Amino acid sequence: MNIRKIILMLGAAVIAVSALAQVENAGGVRRRSERDKKNAEAGPKISERMQGFFETKEPHDADLAYMRQIYRQIDLTKDANTPLYFPEDIIDGQENLFRIILRLVVDGKVPAYEYLDGREVFTDQYKVNVADMLERFGIYATEAKGSTEKKPKFTIEEADVPTGQVLNYYIIEKWEFDRRSNQMKTRVEAICPVLNRSNDFGGDARYPMFWVKFDAIRPYLAQQYVFLTDDNNLPQYSLDDYFNLGMYDGEIYKTRNLRNLSMAQMFPDEDDRLRAQDSIDNHLRSFGKNLWVPSREEYLAMREKQEEAAAKAAQAGEEGLPERTVVTGDPVTDDTPAVTEAEEEKPKLSARAKKKTSTKKKSAPKAKTPKVKSSSSSSQGNSSAAKSVRRRKR
Repeated sequence: MNIRKIILMLGAAVIAVSALAQVENAGGVRRRSERDKKNAEAGPKISERMQGFFETKEPHDADLAYMRQIYRQIDLTKDANTPLYFPEDIIDGQENLFRIILRLVVDGKVPAYEYLDGREVFTDQYKVNVADMLERFGIYATEAKGSTEKKPKFTIEEADVPTGQVLNYYIIEKWEFDRRSNQMKTRVEAICPVLNRSNDFGGDARYPMFWVKFDAIRPYLAQQYVFLTDDNNLPQYSLDDYFNLGMYDGEIYKTRNLRNLSMAQMFPDEDDRLRAQDSIDNHLRSFGKNLWVPSREEYLAMREKQEEAAAKAAQAGEEGLPERTVVTGDPVTDDTPAVTEAEEEKPKLSARAKKKTSTKKKSAPKAKTPKVKSSSSSSQGNSSAAKSVRRRKR
């Protein structure tokens, strides 16, 4: 009997300890182990199925009616682009864009391609050697466990990551008009981090590092959420949403052309370059709208708005401004009437000129109507007829 009681008490104690451990684990009391730290540093695990979900299938050339390739520069000093720069260090598992890209490249999860300045080719021939790239830009790294010649892996300490020097990004946009869906679609094809360092002459120089295809890093960006403004600190959008929804502010620094010239080479004057950038941007954004044929209701509504705007403009032009009265002399002692501004502008005539005009009017002869001369026979006949009538009356 005592043995049964002892067994029951031991069982109850084990159940209580396991329940307490579950409560502590659910509340986050458990200390992080080395394995948990390594898993956090390695980042989220992406399966092949998840990777295939984020890959964008390029449309066939037969389905495209228009395509243009645009190169944009994203300046991280602008307020709209600050979500890509902060946080500089890893805080509560949050990383900025450059840390994510560099970690994926040095771990061998995402291939990087050479920066060819307008002649980018994303094939195995132009893949970047990670060890040479790190040595070229002066980033200290050591080989990680499991590194092989085919798939090299490196470990970079947090203090050695040049996060503060990456102040720009280059992106490649593709604007495509699909004739099947009759829509203008925009997608980011590749991203290139740019280092900003001082050169030997004391000026700032930009060093593009490498290109990374956007579809390859989309699964990792979709799990990194950021907040866009200081007014709302709730992270509601991921970095994948940030690029797909076009929340960044980037200026066009190059378009794909036959001569492979940048905008600065094509338009040396800054004002001309800004006008050309605005013209290209407006043309791309209004291309799809210009191809759309409005319905009868839309056309009538548009015409009615135009007529209302024209009527308002005509009414504003007819009304004009009222004439102002100009008071000449002292308004208290002087009895001269107020003169309007229009009358004051009329040329004033002198007294001598007024006399001349009055004399000319008086001396001018009146125009007389010319008398028609009648013949002698007609005059005689009329006189005789008159005499005979008078004699008869007498």
